[in-house]
Amino acid sequence: MKLTATVLAATFLFTTPVLAQNTIPEGYTKATITLADGSTKTGFIKDDIRKSAAITFTDGNSAKKVYQGIDINGVTIDAATYLCINGDFFKVISNGKMSFLQKASNASGNASYNGSEAVFSSGTEGKIGDYFIYADKKLQLINKKTVNAFINADLASCTPAAEKAKTINGDIAKLQEAVDIYNQSAH
Repeated sequence: MKLTATVLAATFLFTTPVLAQNTIPEGYTKATITLADGSTKTGFIKDDIRKSAAITFTDGNSAKKVYQGIDINGVTIDAATYLCINGDFFKVISNGKMSFLQKASNASGNASYNGSEAVFSSGTEGKIGDYFIYADKKLQLINKKTVNAFINADLASCTPAAEKAKTINGDIAKLQEAVDIYNQSAH
């Protein structure tokens, strides 16, 4: 009987850490982050993107670490992918040669530290919810004032995309369809 109790206790001690690795911590979501050096980490994040332009990451085994948008290239949470540009998180709506993004955070004024020296992020233009085009490492705000210039300059090389974009009637979110056409064509 003593041997059986010892075996059960040993089995419990050795399998509990394995079970704990598969348990999602409360308030966290399964995710993959891409660090600034291009390496990836899979684990769990607490999403503070909208609130503070940051995420809290843990792999389930190590301590929790806060990553500001300036510290990472992006994060994938479930089926949503976010790209980090100048400290801000942008939800990727359409990806390709030209990416269609929606701003998900406001990093302006956020402090990050280089040793003990505080560095403040200027973030990006626009507000949370605004749409952007990201192409050739340039971020371009798309709104009712800029959409026609974007269509006439950036989509002009792809007639089907430009024609589709002209039918959006001020609904910037529908510009995704034109960007998809642009990305699929050989223009």
